[in-house]
Amino acid sequence: MTTDQWWIVALAAGWSALVGAVGLGAAYLLRQRSIRWGAGIVAVVAVGGFIAGLVATTHAMFLSGHDFRVVLLVSGVSGVVSLSFALFVAHAGVRWSRALQDEARHLADEGGASQAGGRMSGPAELADVSAELRRTSQRLAESRDRERALESSRRELVAWVSHDLRTPLAGLRAMTEALEDDLVEDPERYHAQMRAEVDRMTRMVDDLFELSRIHSGALQLSMEPVSLGDVISDALAGADPVARARGVRLGGAVDEGALVLADARELSRVLTNLVMNAIRHTPSDGAVEVSGRVTGDGVELTVSDECGGIPTEDLGRVFDVAWRGSHARTPEPLGATAGAGLGLAIVRGIVEAHRGSVDVSNHAPGCRFLVRLPA
Repeated sequence: MTTDQWWIVALAAGWSALVGAVGLGAAYLLRQRSIRWGAGIVAVVAVGGFIAGLVATTHAMFLSGHDFRVVLLVSGVSGVVSLSFALFVAHAGVRWSRALQDEARHLADEGGASQAGGRMSGPAELADVSAELRRTSQRLAESRDRERALESSRRELVAWVSHDLRTPLAGLRAMTEALEDDLVEDPERYHAQMRAEVDRMTRMVDDLFELSRIHSGALQLSMEPVSLGDVISDALAGADPVARARGVRLGGAVDEGALVLADARELSRVLTNLVMNAIRHTPSDGAVEVSGRVTGDGVELTVSDECGGIPTEDLGRVFDVAWRGSHARTPEPLGATAGAGLGLAIVRGIVEAHRGSVDVSNHAPGCRFLVRLPA
């Protein structure tokens, strides 16, 4: 490059840098104002720096007065048009920013679900933030729904457990008073009833303790290879007296040599709870079938009964705390292993602690509980 060219470059760069420095100072002073100001300053600096460099160099080249005025006119028109476009884009940016602000504000509202119908029609970055806000809003709404359902279950549990404890306690008090006053002809029968009531309350307290361990994350599993055949045999043997008393037939089948990595004690509790629940809801002369099989990615345990089916609207509540399929508060007869609606909630907690899943579906002539455990 020649000396004159270097001089022109230096002159244009100097004037442009001067305009840029002024613009930088203005941007710093207006940094907390609307985005319109920032976009306007960017446009003014970009156009102003170009015009300043152009004017300085044309003046240094000693152009005629007419030519110099033409350059100034063209530069001015170009600057006005460029600034107009910059302000238009800034206005759109403000509108997008306010839409994003409205979505963020809506997160604090009841429900939390975003009202935006589709993807934001702004820049990709703002559209991504808007989409993330919608996803966060949906997760918050789902979390609030779960919290409400859990709180409702807790209130229901307190009410049911309070009643289920108050009733046997009142009975125990009446029987002890009758024994103290020598008003009974068969003390042994009273002693047996008192022992049965104490056992029932003990089971209820044990269930509450187990559920609290599950919900608090304090449930510790001792994982080891467990034979499905042994677990099913033990559960059926333990439930056989109750099934005979109620006239319910028990049956079981399992794949030979089927093993699963699980906590033997907790898995036994899962199956026992499911079998006792099936017996409790199966009428006399009905049957409860238990089966276990190996699948490609784990094992499946199935407990089928003849309860007549569960109403469709209740299928989603079967594993909720304190749900018993009935609003009745009257305890079941002796030997029926009535509880406070905790058995199935405990089943779900233990199965999920094993990284498995449990589902229920209607399957004529009753319903079927399906437990899936990973290999």
